[in-house]
Amino acid sequence: MHSRNINSLTLQELQELLASWKTERFHARQIFSWIYQKGIRDFTRMTNLPLDLRRKLNEGLYPGDLKLLKALESIDGTKKILFKLKDSNLIEGVVIPAKGRITGCVSTQAGCKFCCSFCASGILGFKRNLDTAEMLDEIWHLKNNAPLRKLTHIVFMGTGEPLDNYENVLKTIRFINSSLTYNIGARRITISTCGVLPGIQRLAKEGLQIELSVSLHAADDEVRNFLMPINKIYPLRVLIPACRQYIKETNRQITFEYILIKGVNSDLQNAKNLSRILKGLNCKVNLIPANSIKELNIQPPKQKEVSLFQGVLLKSGVKATLRKPRGEDIEASCGQLRLRYEKK
Repeated sequence: MHSRNINSLTLQELQELLASWKTERFHARQIFSWIYQKGIRDFTRMTNLPLDLRRKLNEGLYPGDLKLLKALESIDGTKKILFKLKDSNLIEGVVIPAKGRITGCVSTQAGCKFCCSFCASGILGFKRNLDTAEMLDEIWHLKNNAPLRKLTHIVFMGTGEPLDNYENVLKTIRFINSSLTYNIGARRITISTCGVLPGIQRLAKEGLQIELSVSLHAADDEVRNFLMPINKIYPLRVLIPACRQYIKETNRQITFEYILIKGVNSDLQNAKNLSRILKGLNCKVNLIPANSIKELNIQPPKQKEVSLFQGVLLKSGVKATLRKPRGEDIEASCGQLRLRYEKK
């Protein structure tokens, strides 16, 4: 038998594999329960399976390719994990505990090709897409390193651009949404994009109730071109109408992420510009004071400037929440731990 990664198999594929071994197909559900609900991937510990099946599983399948290299825990409870892939590329995942929820932040690519100027993920360039098995392996590890070994929410906001790895990300979402695996409701799953329009348009037609988060970070093309090179391909004049159409087709609210960077996009004029382009949209804005990143010369604005920015949005009728940076003491921003490790 050829050894296969258990994470690469759907329930139906596992059932078919068991049938080829002349084993009852119903054992596939038991195996899924052990792995995805109980967090057990050691086949010898799956005590409700026949001994002969456990032997075949050990011979024919293996539990994953990710190697956990380093785990850092912040004073605020955030935990960042560095993983090594089978080809030695590095990715990161984050566990973020908060009141009433425990979120797993998942990487979708090794490196990133979009090179946003405030993000460490693209500094070392783009390596490759992650496949579904690797993302599921990542989620398994995040869950098993979370408080009470529980994840209530998943956000595809780690290293890489999810909509640039569309097929694998959507397959992963459908898998973790299943009651047979992680049973995480669609509305507790978020895709974050830098503004890949074809992906946004395609996602609108999937019939999924997932959350969409768009990294905006500027309200005019000049600033956004500087911060996000993708704006030169999909500028605001086409991005905002595409978001409006997404809202219309899905009847879902969009979240716009806006990292406040001192001296770049955090003054009152930028706040007024943002209020103007989002007027009338069913959306909310997550304001995020930037994490300091030495390599990119990025600093957050003062608290007073943050409060004034938020006030302009609220007065204009745009929902705006302030998201406190998490894990600053462990460099929890995208790509920071990976960057530090690879620079050694």
